[in-house]
Amino acid sequence: MSQSDGRVDLLDRQTALKIVGGFAIALVVLALIAYGIGLDKIQRELADADLRWLAAGCLSTAIGLVAWAKAWQVVLGVVGYRVPFRKLVVTYYAATFANYVTPLGQAGGEPFIAYVLSRDTEASYEDSLASVVTADLLNLLPFFTFAAIGTVVLVAQQTLSNRIRGVAGILVVFAVGAPVVAVLGWRSRRRLGALALRVVAPVANRTRFVTLDGIRERLRELNTAFERIAADRRALAHALAYSFVGWLFFALPLYFAVLAVGREISLFLVFFIVPASTLAGLTPSPGGLAGVEAALAGLLGTLGGFTFATGLSIAIVYRLASYVFAVLVGGVAALYVLSRS
Repeated sequence: MSQSDGRVDLLDRQTALKIVGGFAIALVVLALIAYGIGLDKIQRELADADLRWLAAGCLSTAIGLVAWAKAWQVVLGVVGYRVPFRKLVVTYYAATFANYVTPLGQAGGEPFIAYVLSRDTEASYEDSLASVVTADLLNLLPFFTFAAIGTVVLVAQQTLSNRIRGVAGILVVFAVGAPVVAVLGWRSRRRLGALALRVVAPVANRTRFVTLDGIRERLRELNTAFERIAADRRALAHALAYSFVGWLFFALPLYFAVLAVGREISLFLVFFIVPASTLAGLTPSPGGLAGVEAALAGLLGTLGGFTFATGLSIAIVYRLASYVFAVLVGGVAALYVLSRS
């Protein structure tokens, strides 16, 4: 084994230890939350849960991920890569697994996902990164659309309490700010590229592994890929349609989780709660574990009128159908991708 291989193995072990440690800490926090609410109450709720609705939630998650993979395929086609959909779905599940098990993966996992995509397809890293970032930006529109629909309905019904108005305000800020930042970033892409070169210049001057000419060429290729994608508006609209389908099926498992514990909830409330709880996914734990469950329990209790024991039980069923299911299936896909690479 070469020295470089040893470094890679060591890095892999360190990453694995961080992931395991993140899961352990998050599970302890979640257990403490459950203990504070009442373990016996939660156990009774889960013991009576209808597993058929849990299965429906898992199926919904699977369909949502497949729809997002289709959006990927459309965007990749714009930059000239025709990846068989059956293969790309497996790659997308593998990338989802990597994103979900890595602490803060939801807050910037695009470079790693692009690496997985470029490794498993013929796409270059620059084209992969451009397609992944574009697909993620497209996913923001349905995210905020569903949140806006839910918010408008809740305000009209005067269901939005003062304690939750801050969350609604954050969603509104993101809904307005994200497109503005994206447009400004696009118009200032050359200035941002020049800024990136100035930032990495001290590193490039001190190492033979990174050169300014190499980085400049990578940025040029990345910009070219973005320009090709932006020029095909019909393809972007096509990909956006799949993004909306993906988000719908991403939200439905919460609705099914409520039915699983024998309760009822409005779909409009689901459309608000899912995006709002997703903000808790930015907590420094794998997939926002513990943070998302706590946020869901609070939102369901405040807006849905459930007890916190019922709210946390619903959150657990929802996360089993969405997060745990995606991690398990994605893990199998990741092993398959590694075996065929």
